[in-house]
Amino acid sequence: MADVQFRFRNDEPVGDPGVTVDAFGEQSNASAVRLEPGDDARDLVPHLGRIRLIEVNFPVFGDGRGYSAARILREAGYTGELRAVGEVLVDQVAHMRRCGFDAFAPEVPLDPADAEAAFDRYDDVYQPTTDGRAPIWQLRHG
Repeated sequence: MADVQFRFRNDEPVGDPGVTVDAFGEQSNASAVRLEPGDDARDLVPHLGRIRLIEVNFPVFGDGRGYSAARILREAGYTGELRAVGEVLVDQVAHMRRCGFDAFAPEVPLDPADAEAAFDRYDDVYQPTTDGRAPIWQLRHG
């Protein structure tokens, strides 16, 4: 498992490994879940109050299902740590952050300067998402 390289939270990190979605349903003490591309994030919605960490696996950079999972979970009210793991590339981190990811554990560590530039690249955004930033059309038209 890759180490967390970037984390945008102030609470204590969860050290427990994430169990699979199937195994989570059978356990009462698990607080961390690992969501794979074929898993349905909506299966976790009834349990969001007891989950402290959801790792969303990106096994290949072209698989975008994790972005949808993040939005589903955040829009359902999940406030715990949402960690992108696996094939996380520097050109994806800003978009992942906008979808609700607040921690990143890339399989291959990112250059810190490049990642910081990616996180800070866009002053204005166009789509409403879960990061709390108002889209530019809302700023213009209220």
